[in-house]
Amino acid sequence: MASPLAELRLSRRALLRIGAATGGGLALGILFQARAEPESDTQDSSQHNGILSPNAWIRIHTDGRILLVIARSEMGQGIATGLAMLMAEELEVGLDQIQVEQAPVGSAYTNHLLGEQATGESTSIRDAWQIMREAGAVARQLLIAAAATIWSVPDSRCSARRGRVHLAEDPRNLSYAELAETASRLPLPPAPKLKPSDAWTLIGTPQPRIDSPDKVLGAASFGLDIKLPEMLYASIARCEVIGGRITGWRSEAALEIPGVLDVFAVRYGIAVIAKTSWAALRGRDKLELSLRPSANPAADSNRIRDRLQGALKGRAAVARKDGDVSTALNGSHAQIEAVYEVPFQAHACMEPMNCTADVTTERCDIYVPTQAQGRTQATAERITGLPKDRIAVHTTFLGGGFERRREQDFVVDAVELSQLLKRPVQVVWTRADDLQHDFFRPMSLHRLRGGIDAEGRLTAWFHRVAGPSVLARIAPDEIRDGIDPCMMAGAADLPYRVPHQRIEYRRADTQVPIGLWPGGGYDHNSFAAECFIDELAHLADRDPLQLRRNHLADRPRHLALLNEAAREADWDKPPASGRGRGLALAEAFGSLIVAIAEVSVENADIHVHRILCAVDCGQAINPQSVRAQIESGVAFGLTAALKGKITLTKGRVDQRCLSDYTPLKAHEMPEVSVHLVASDAEPGGVGGLAIPVMAPAVANALFALTKQRIRTLPIRLS
Repeated sequence: MASPLAELRLSRRALLRIGAATGGGLALGILFQARAEPESDTQDSSQHNGILSPNAWIRIHTDGRILLVIARSEMGQGIATGLAMLMAEELEVGLDQIQVEQAPVGSAYTNHLLGEQATGESTSIRDAWQIMREAGAVARQLLIAAAATIWSVPDSRCSARRGRVHLAEDPRNLSYAELAETASRLPLPPAPKLKPSDAWTLIGTPQPRIDSPDKVLGAASFGLDIKLPEMLYASIARCEVIGGRITGWRSEAALEIPGVLDVFAVRYGIAVIAKTSWAALRGRDKLELSLRPSANPAADSNRIRDRLQGALKGRAAVARKDGDVSTALNGSHAQIEAVYEVPFQAHACMEPMNCTADVTTERCDIYVPTQAQGRTQATAERITGLPKDRIAVHTTFLGGGFERRREQDFVVDAVELSQLLKRPVQVVWTRADDLQHDFFRPMSLHRLRGGIDAEGRLTAWFHRVAGPSVLARIAPDEIRDGIDPCMMAGAADLPYRVPHQRIEYRRADTQVPIGLWPGGGYDHNSFAAECFIDELAHLADRDPLQLRRNHLADRPRHLALLNEAAREADWDKPPASGRGRGLALAEAFGSLIVAIAEVSVENADIHVHRILCAVDCGQAINPQSVRAQIESGVAFGLTAALKGKITLTKGRVDQRCLSDYTPLKAHEMPEVSVHLVASDAEPGGVGGLAIPVMAPAVANALFALTKQRIRTLPIRLS
């Protein structure tokens, strides 16, 4: 099942927007741009220098170079390799024969699940599954046709292997380089012919990451690696009080720092301009700021919690209604009620936010680790007034993205400063900036009620989500009848069959800035729902695994995965003495995951020894990357479950550095085993898949061990 935001992007309105953006060239399949002028000066036309460029993604040169244009941001998830595998499979070349280049901004590179040129919500492979294979198939068919033309034989006598076209029952063969010019003059095939799955040699096989050599050798370029002639550096002091503003500043001490050139106000604060990043950061530390107001009692964790607790009562918008929950609860054999709490959390990307801009009267170049190239160009267009064709977005590698880098605040900083100073400017954030001025995962409270009959079957399920709206700022038009689908993912689409369900959302906005999160709403809703399923199992005196099985009888894919996880974990055998075991299931991004956690407790310290994940993500393009993504999701999810918490006191974020907001440490990482279920279904997403199941799996394991229920994150034992 696709993410809610992705599904919304495929609404009729979104499809009309996409059609307008692409000139109607894409409905389902590939947008061919052969014989068209390139959208930027970084692209080649298929008519130039004999280069074969049948679409926006492939360029085959007469010198033998095979270039793949990647339209998604590489932030450690291995997407460059996955996309290259899709294209190489159909083009009949090896990964070692491909060079990769980041795409410019262009309508051909729209992510059609998001409705924009962007990377996020585990959509990259799902969006590219058909498009990239068709791109490779078109190029292969043109190259075969070129060889057939040269040899004056039917296409059927020619086949492609490892970048060469061979003639059947004949020693003759030609390289793609030799065929490129001839192929570039041929008409496009009417429809690309994709290889059958039993002929695949790359898709479904483990492959090393194509970006690893550059990263190991230090040749990979991240945002902070950008160096331009005459470039200046800037650090911006922002108001620490949410809802406040800077009313004055003293810059004398900052200007005394060697290398500091100037201090002045910009949109988001006070900028310190310097010759080096170190001087800019030191100068910024010397600023003395006056704030108004100096405190904001409304943006306080305790007051926000009180507001959300109030939202658990009264009327609310209904996201799902099956049967009659009130009657079913009143008639149930037994029932329980519980409230779960999830805090604000920060993205805490390894590479803090940064952006470099070079704005002149003629053009604007932006060098940035971004997940949203289209938005970045639009931001620069709004600020500079330049037309889009004079604004180039150069995407670097990202030191983590986690949806944070779809925001534009750090882009605004650099573009405004470069336009003002008429020099290239690199804006550098500190870790404190990153933690205190994030667009946080929203805090939410969850009230659940459930009932069972005398046979221990679930009869009624009520779940109210109380929290701020993510889409109110990002995409307000997508809120329907008071329901923010981002906040309700994993709640409104509960996988278990319960005859009477009522799922509600009570919007309770706060002044704290919030944004998208890896795992989205599945993260907070899976914690509440999967823990509550365990509570109901205990009430019914049923094994948590068996209760889930009983209510997945009509979901064979879910049931098969649950059984696979149980087999691999030896669920029927008790864990080692002093250890507890718990499980959680989630359906997100078109994929399924079951996690089983094994934990112990020593002096109230929680030790997670083992995490087993069974995954059904449809066709796994690169199983090695899928496993790596699940493992990294385990680390991210355990950090959120056991450590991550952003708190506010009178408008200020309390956390300033990683000692205050500590990620999972190497010695705390459990043994992780990932079991992929073979599937010929279309690929699902895996980027944020493991995150939602970590907190409930660990919480349920702790209950099995200690009989103490965990209903608040991060997990603490009393």
